[in-house]
Amino acid sequence: MKIPNLSKYERAQLKVDSIRGFYNHLSLFVIVNILLYLLRDKFTFIILNEGALGNPKFLEWIDWNVFGTTIIWSVVLIVHAITVLGNFKQFRKEWEERHIQKYMNENAD
Repeated sequence: MKIPNLSKYERAQLKVDSIRGFYNHLSLFVIVNILLYLLRDKFTFIILNEGALGNPKFLEWIDWNVFGTTIIWSVVLIVHAITVLGNFKQFRKEWEERHIQKYMNENAD
C-alpha cells in the first residue's frame, strides 16, 4: 500500500495502524469463539428447548452455525493476515538465510 503523497512517517504510521487492526481482529476472534464454544449449550438451553420448535434437529443446526462461524471467520482472518503482514517472501528468505548460516556454523566446528 504505497501512497506517493504521504511522508515516510505517515506511511509507517498507516502500516502500524493496519497491523494493530489485525491484532484487534485476532483478539476479538479468539474471545468470541471461546465464548461461543463455552456458552453454546447454555444459549441452547436458555433460548430454545427441544420442544419449543417441534424439531430437535434445529439444535444440531445451532451447533453447525457455531462451527461454521469459526471456519468462515478463520478464512477471513487468514486473508486479513496476508494483506496486512503480506511480505512472506522476505520472511521466508530471511528464515532460509538464518538456517543456512546455522548449519554452516554447525558443520564448521
